[in-house]
Amino acid sequence: MSETQAQNQIQPQATDSLLRPAVALPFLLVCLIWGSTWWVITGQIGEVPASWSVAWRFVLATPAMFVVALAMRRSLRIGADGHRLAFLVGATQFCGNYNFVYRAEMHLTSGIVAVMISLLLVPNAVLARLLLGQPITRRFVCGSAIAIAGIALLLAHEAQGGGIGAGDMGSIGGGGSNKVALGILFALIAMLCASVSNVVQANEVGRRLPMVSLLAWAMLYGTACDVAVAWVTAGPPILPTSTTYWLGTGYLALFGSVVTFPLYYTLIRQLGAGRAGYNGVAVVVIAMLFSTVLEGYRWSALAVAGAMLATVGLVVALSARKPSA
Repeated sequence: MSETQAQNQIQPQATDSLLRPAVALPFLLVCLIWGSTWWVITGQIGEVPASWSVAWRFVLATPAMFVVALAMRRSLRIGADGHRLAFLVGATQFCGNYNFVYRAEMHLTSGIVAVMISLLLVPNAVLARLLLGQPITRRFVCGSAIAIAGIALLLAHEAQGGGIGAGDMGSIGGGGSNKVALGILFALIAMLCASVSNVVQANEVGRRLPMVSLLAWAMLYGTACDVAVAWVTAGPPILPTSTTYWLGTGYLALFGSVVTFPLYYTLIRQLGAGRAGYNGVAVVVIAMLFSTVLEGYRWSALAVAGAMLATVGLVVALSARKPSA
């Protein structure tokens, strides 16, 4: 299917499924990269205020996205409607979502935040039904229920203190229940911001525009919002000096943003927002595997059962032949 045909479609193709390499390979790449970013983000918190960490990430990512658009010879002229959509995507995805994710990780372990954000598939499907008319089928509901049950088990394992080591869990236990609740609230707001962005970019205006061009402008608007939020909440710019910090920021900017977002938003157009949002379930499992190797995550029968249920739910939802099923 050509890019022009893809852009002109309002509904995702019924034949687009994870069985096609053109869908499976980008899906897996996004999952692997985003699965690693949860751990990298933990190194961006503490040395500078969270809002400035988000701002520096997209200060690096935005020029790179414009370079990608120019290298692919995509027009940067997106019209007034395109700029309005780009601003909405930038404000929700690249400002609201990330600012609340980084703040959530100040109160919760990265594993818990990843679990919370993985529930993105639910508002994705609901908003896609309300705004784009994409159907929600019984298979999708069944797969969602199975996956959410698995996520609940993973969350229960973390809440019992059986996940990441004592040093990390201390940020939860030592902060008290109010901070835990605040972290969960931030994660939920981040999820809703991302869901709005996911769905609105797949509307008729978004489908007429080259993906990388829309993302370049969205990142520019999002970066402007990030800098404004950081300046208001944390004061003038703070430049860290740590090499490790900047290496992490570069990875998050280039791989976690420039490489993955064009692939992910294309998946939304191919699979529908509901099924594309299921990458969040796989990302949780991958993030926990990274935690096992790099943070000493301790698996239990409860965690293994949760991971297995989440995977089964993923397979059930993505095996459907209908859009957003």
